[in-house]
Amino acid sequence: MKNLFSIEGKTALVTGGSRGIGEMIAAGFLANGAKVYISSRKAETCDATAKRLQEEYGGECISLPADLSNLEGIESLVGQLSDTSLDILVNNAGASWGEPIDEYSEKGWDKVMDTNVKGVFFLTQKLLPLLRSSGTAEDPSRVINIGSIDGIKTGLFDAFSYGPSKAALHHLTRVLAASLVKENIIVNAIAPGPFPTWMLSTGVGGGGDLDIDWAAVGDSNPRGRVGTPEDIAGLAIFLCSRAGAYTVGETITCDGGAVASS
Repeated sequence: MKNLFSIEGKTALVTGGSRGIGEMIAAGFLANGAKVYISSRKAETCDATAKRLQEEYGGECISLPADLSNLEGIESLVGQLSDTSLDILVNNAGASWGEPIDEYSEKGWDKVMDTNVKGVFFLTQKLLPLLRSSGTAEDPSRVINIGSIDGIKTGLFDAFSYGPSKAALHHLTRVLAASLVKENIIVNAIAPGPFPTWMLSTGVGGGGDLDIDWAAVGDSNPRGRVGTPEDIAGLAIFLCSRAGAYTVGETITCDGGAVASS
């Protein structure tokens, strides 16, 4: 029982790991003894975050920049991991696009769907050989898809493709879970609520810093605050540890009660 929540010695890939929720999860994994690869589109930012996290939390944090909205970028990333064991995949890389409904562009729609749904599927598909190799009946490999409460309830911003993409991701999680559970790969999703992240502070991709007052956002949440790194990392660690080995195909909110109270 004392090792229920241990992920020590495991190897994880966290996409979108250079900032926001991805960075929070990567930090939690490192602090609890996992080796962590982080990926994001901007190489300089990804490299800097990996260096900072390793200095702060110890262990090994490796930067693997890639654009995961297209197959070329996905295959490039997978190629860099081909000789690596992989116990945990966190599909956190995401995009959004905000415009008034009458002006909403095909470019914005496709960018969001390509990153948030298509990219998640094909990255998971391409990494299945590594996940199959690491997973056992006693200790399955884990996949966590980072969705959003905007895929459960209506969002606050004019980001018309974002919520539908996350709803699709939640259902993709169930489909993947049903397909892979007998191969010792467990798939679940987390649907975060308000966290102090760049994406939320720009209106979920709406363009331009909204200068968010996080205390005010927290005041409007049933828990009276926004989420912290401990909240999201703790849930991810649960799902990746022995404690979460019988939880399959779920989308778990991490939102301070926002969905329950809506």
